[in-house]
Amino acid sequence: MTDKILEIENITVSFDGFKALNNLNFNMDAGELRVIIGPNGAGKTTFLDIITGKVQPTQGRVLFQGRNLRRIPEYKIARLGIGRKFQTPRVYLNLTVRENLDLVCNRNKNVLSTLFSRPSSSDRRNVAGLLETIGLVAKADLQANLLSHGEKQRLEIGMLVAQSPDLLLVDEPVAGLTDEETENVGELLLALAESHSIIVIEHDMEFVRQIARKVTVLHEGSVLCEGSIEEVQNNPRVIEVYLGQTPENPHQ
Repeated sequence: MTDKILEIENITVSFDGFKALNNLNFNMDAGELRVIIGPNGAGKTTFLDIITGKVQPTQGRVLFQGRNLRRIPEYKIARLGIGRKFQTPRVYLNLTVRENLDLVCNRNKNVLSTLFSRPSSSDRRNVAGLLETIGLVAKADLQANLLSHGEKQRLEIGMLVAQSPDLLLVDEPVAGLTDEETENVGELLLALAESHSIIVIEHDMEFVRQIARKVTVLHEGSVLCEGSIEEVQNNPRVIEVYLGQTPENPHQ
């Protein structure tokens, strides 16, 4: 596919005069896996916030599948097909892994009906497929609070996929994980990239090397450069930014 799933045009976000995003332009193709990196304060979280509608831009626009998202509430943007995973896993700790997935597979359910009614055969098939995808078949009937941090991350990614979004936004999915857990999450995202458009924000460069096809580097609220991981790592400006040697801009 070459259709653009996401286009960000001249976006600026100002908080009391501070520009968290500064005339930022970005686009990605449908079916693409894109990794966003950048030092602290580069604007990565605000970047996700303007896509999901949590923050409204001061100027510019965000187009999702050609539709302008300006002034559309967060919940409606989610229904349009954008799913976001935050840094800290948000799962129902007192429910089993299977029950967590049951709950999001059928959006008409609530917690009580999930616990006390039988899921439909199609829901059961969906949940079984998700359990296999996220590698938690053996722990399906374990309470989520008994999972490792990495397993909770994979469960939440599974819950996100259960909502059938066209675009997955994944924020620092391997923070605090062991090497093995990091590799498992990487393999999961690569598998999901076969059928989803995904944006991953990450600091762990080993993990970025594992999954990256194209990398976008943010710095001071703008796109510094884009390219393969090798191109980005060898870019003199990226090296300066990460080593803290960027010369001061006299115009700021």
